[in-house]
Amino acid sequence: MELMLWNVILSFVSGLIMWLIKAQWDEIKRVQILLNKTREEVAKEYVTKVEVHADINRVLDRLDRLDVKLDRLVEKRRAEQE
Repeated sequence: MELMLWNVILSFVSGLIMWLIKAQWDEIKRVQILLNKTREEVAKEYVTKVEVHADINRVLDRLDRLDVKLDRLVEKRRAEQE
């Protein structure tokens, strides 16, 4: 009788431990899937170097044109004052 009680207790404890291990394993799998999805989503938001250079070049071109216009305006005002 005592041996049967120990078998029941050990079976219950080992079953509980195995259930906890499986629950943790499933949670790790779930977190890995979420991490992979997050990596995919974050990668969509990054800008490539080519895009950054193109945008910076557009800004610099506009600044250059603005600089030329300001130079012409300043020269025109100097010519009017003389």
